[in-house]
Amino acid sequence: MHEHREARLDALDAALINRLQGELPLLPRPFAAVAEELGCSEAWLLMRLGQLLSEGVLSRFGPLFQIERAGGLFVLAAMQVPEPRFAAVAAQLNALPEVAHNYRREHALNMWFVLATERPEDIAPCCARIEALTGLAVLAFPKEREYFVGLHLPARADAPGAEVLHHD
Repeated sequence: MHEHREARLDALDAALINRLQGELPLLPRPFAAVAEELGCSEAWLLMRLGQLLSEGVLSRFGPLFQIERAGGLFVLAAMQVPEPRFAAVAAQLNALPEVAHNYRREHALNMWFVLATERPEDIAPCCARIEALTGLAVLAFPKEREYFVGLHLPARADAPGAEVLHHD
């Protein structure tokens, strides 16, 4: 988990983030095609994507699956974790293959995470295993309705660094 800090993005970073939210071309080298669209090299694009992830500007880059169509289930879950145990419990959860990601919230339920299982009936045993592992209650919130929320960072001509359009 990364601490929150202000990110410094130039126009190409913003364009890269926006472009990677859409579909990648189904080609042997999809990042080369995206790099060409953005006017940069494939090597720079891959390097910069790695930096954005390692710096915590992006927390994750990967496909989004409609797991229910494949017979599985995603469930949002939460726990109330004593502050002295927070890092240790986060590490325990991160080690589990069913935990897609977890994050801190300023609330009595201070740890939230997403569980992904291949079959819907595996969620309850997974929650029970987490409770046995941590000694803490798991509250599971199955999805009732799906929403898509996108983040788009349009590059403005007057933004600092906007003149930086090409990187190699």
